[in-house]
Amino acid sequence: MQVKWLEDLVVLAQTRSFTRAAELRHVTHPAFGRRIRALEEWAGTPLVQRGPGPVTLTAAGDSLLQDARHLLQGLGQAHDALRGAAGREQQTLSLATGRTLARTLVADWLCRLQPELGQAEVLIRTRALADTTRLLERGEVDFMLTYHHPLLALQIPARQYSHLTLARDELVPVSQCDAGGKPMHALAPGVASPYLAYADSLALGRLVQDHLAHHPQAPSLDRHIECDSADALLEYALKGLGVAWLPVSLAAGALHEGRLCRVGDPRLTVRFEVRLYRPKRRLSALAEQVWQRSESLL
Repeated sequence: MQVKWLEDLVVLAQTRSFTRAAELRHVTHPAFGRRIRALEEWAGTPLVQRGPGPVTLTAAGDSLLQDARHLLQGLGQAHDALRGAAGREQQTLSLATGRTLARTLVADWLCRLQPELGQAEVLIRTRALADTTRLLERGEVDFMLTYHHPLLALQIPARQYSHLTLARDELVPVSQCDAGGKPMHALAPGVASPYLAYADSLALGRLVQDHLAHHPQAPSLDRHIECDSADALLEYALKGLGVAWLPVSLAAGALHEGRLCRVGDPRLTVRFEVRLYRPKRRLSALAEQVWQRSESLL
């Protein structure tokens, strides 16, 4: 059964004329008659009383007519809703990123993009590194903003995706400062310092672990607290609970105010990039504008 057959039935009931109905449906009289017969074959019963004078419907025809009107109205409403959703999608920007980046770099990035974003809705999905990659690969987001370092070995094929390096940052070991501006927990040789560690699922945790594993003068650390939130580790460090490797972008305020001190050898610093990834296929007009603006800001 085809929807156009139901539309034919509705027009025929309104005009009560095969000739007039065929004209309104922009088909020939014989073609229109064949479509009505095809609908009757599908229904398994006559729908139209044929004879001289205006066309009338059988009882089955009247019953199907009511159902057809409801069905066509529902389809029309569904179509309007889909078109509305498509229009809203054109005014929506979606981004997958980590929680720390969502708080730091993303906030600054969005402020600089206000002329392009206007009244658009921005959907930010915070996930672990592997999950943000999957969201990008499945086409569920326009962009992915993530850390980049050779040790992370992200599987993002260059033939399918492009990237921009939006920023460069550092992970630095920090500790609470005492009243004299000295670190509460120094990374002294032979002394295990309480360590505030990232959960293994976080990209930052992988960077620190790999860096220390390959560092010839890696300090002795006593894994005191593990957490999957850089924001939480910042608070723990500020409370004097141990040493944490924090992004400078996150800890800059506390370092400047003297509430946190850098500790250890400068070679313990982990340098990395923050990259914005996108598919090479054409995105929405809004997403393309945002990408072009991001390029111009570099």
